[in-house]
Amino acid sequence: MILCQISDMHIKRPGERAYQRVDTAAYLRRAVTHLNQLWPRPDAVVMTGDLVDSGDPLEYAHLRALLGDLQIPYYLSAGNHDSRAALRAAFPEHTYLRQNAEFVQYAVDVGPLRLIALDTQDYPNPGGRLCERRLDWLSGQLGVAADRPVVITMHHPPFPTGIGHMDEIGMTSPDLERLRDIVQQYPNVERILCGHLHRPIHARFAGTIASTCPSPAHQVALDLRPDAPSAFMMEPPSYQLHWWQADTGLVTHAGFCDPYEGPYPFHDADGKLIP
Repeated sequence: MILCQISDMHIKRPGERAYQRVDTAAYLRRAVTHLNQLWPRPDAVVMTGDLVDSGDPLEYAHLRALLGDLQIPYYLSAGNHDSRAALRAAFPEHTYLRQNAEFVQYAVDVGPLRLIALDTQDYPNPGGRLCERRLDWLSGQLGVAADRPVVITMHHPPFPTGIGHMDEIGMTSPDLERLRDIVQQYPNVERILCGHLHRPIHARFAGTIASTCPSPAHQVALDLRPDAPSAFMMEPPSYQLHWWQADTGLVTHAGFCDPYEGPYPFHDADGKLIP
C-alpha cells in the first residue's frame, strides 16, 4: 500500500497570501491535481498539521473547499497554526477527529498499517508539547497495536534539526525523553512522520526513523548556521510517498507537485542503452 504525506499548507482566507507573498491556496490546488493523477494512486493521504495559517474558521472553510477535489481518503492533524475546535467544526464527517475529547489524537487502520496521530500543539506557544495525558494515551494505543505495523504522525519532530530558529519552536526535552522511552518498547513502529519544518529531514529516534515532510507551497530555508535568520524559500512544492510491503517495511520517496520534462527512456527502441 502507499501512504502519501503532505504538510504545512498554511491556507489563508480566500484572496489572502501567506507572508503577503505565497498564494498557498493555488499551491494546494496544484498539489491536489497532481495527487489525483498519481498511478498507482495512494491509498490515503496524511496531512501533518499547519493546515491553515491562523486557525480561522474561514480559513478552514477555504481548506475544505480546496480538498473537495481530492479523490483519495485523507486524515487531518493539528499543528501550532491550527485550532482544534475550528478544525473539528469544519470537518464534522471526519469523526476520528473527536476520538479524544481534549486533543486531536486518534488511531485508525489504513490498510495493513495502524496510524496513530499525536497532538503536539501547545497553544498559544508555537513549540510542541506532549503532556502526560497525551503520552499515556500513546502508550495505551501502542500496546493495543503491538502485533501491527504502526506509523505515528505528529506535527513537531522529536529531534533537533540544526535549523536554529525552527529548533527554538520544537519539542521540549522532558516530553521527548518520555516519548523515546515509550516508542523504543515497540519495534513495530515503522516511522514517525512529522511536519513543521517545511523540509525533508530524517533522524534515528527510539529505534525507528523520524522524518519531516516538505510543504506543497513554501519551504524553510536550509541554513545550518547557529545564528541563521528565520526565512523561507520558494523551492519546488513537494510531498512524500511512503510505500509499504510486509517484507521490506516502509520505504519513502520524495515527490514534486509541479510538472517536469520526461520521463525519457534510458534505452532506444531496440533496447540498447543510450550512451
